[in-house]
Amino acid sequence: MSRSVRKRLTLVGVLIGGGSALALFVVFAGAGTAASTAPPANTSPPTITGTAEEGQTLTGNRGEWSGTVSEFSYFWMRCNKNGNECVNISGATRSTYTVRHADVGETIRFKVRAQNADGRTFASSTQTAVVTASTSTPPQPPSATGCPAGSGTIQVTDLAPPARLLIDAQQSTPSVVTSGTQQLTLRYHVSACGGRSVQGALVYATAVPFNQLSIPAEQPTASDGWASLDFHTLSGFPAGPHQQLLAIFVRARKSGENPLGGVSTRRLFSVPVTL
Repeated sequence: MSRSVRKRLTLVGVLIGGGSALALFVVFAGAGTAASTAPPANTSPPTITGTAEEGQTLTGNRGEWSGTVSEFSYFWMRCNKNGNECVNISGATRSTYTVRHADVGETIRFKVRAQNADGRTFASSTQTAVVTASTSTPPQPPSATGCPAGSGTIQVTDLAPPARLLIDAQQSTPSVVTSGTQQLTLRYHVSACGGRSVQGALVYATAVPFNQLSIPAEQPTASDGWASLDFHTLSGFPAGPHQQLLAIFVRARKSGENPLGGVSTRRLFSVPVTL
């Protein structure tokens, strides 16, 4: 046995029953005992960044701590104007907090709990400025008619059911289709909400029956509500030797919506034919 171990060993003999039995208790003084620790200590208090305004997001910084910390917990507190009489805000247990309407006229503090096996310690930030009401314009609820306010051109993205698009006019160049016609330009006007022109509506058109005219790609309406589509005659024109009309199926819709739903609309037009 080494000298250092012998120095740390204390033998205590206890004689029991007149020497009939000897119990030896061995006590190792200071051998293998864990060093005592203490709860965490806050050396720099938590802080808050952000604007104390309804709807704004505040961010808490937990500050600086000494000692071993096994876990941090966060709390946001609503306090009076002087930063007193604070109460924890229900559900606000993250490092960020979105200021609520209930906070207007009050102040906010950020509280941190640091803990380890020997205990826990709380520390709080200073209070924010008195929370003010939101200065941003609240979102407007959609109109019951689906029509945006105003009297000018409507952006199709601002249109919603129950409003519907209306294809209210057609222009044809040439105005009469003949057996020698090779190209036909058709223009359509789209409106909504009492005749207001609609910009950005997608217009599709095709001759009925098919194979009389080519089918151009959908075209968006301009700021005046008009869309122009160019067609070329195909081998299926004319559909008959006595054809007098060229029937055109036209559809207008809002991008991203089901063509059969939303604000979309459909209509049949015709162009005179002289063979």
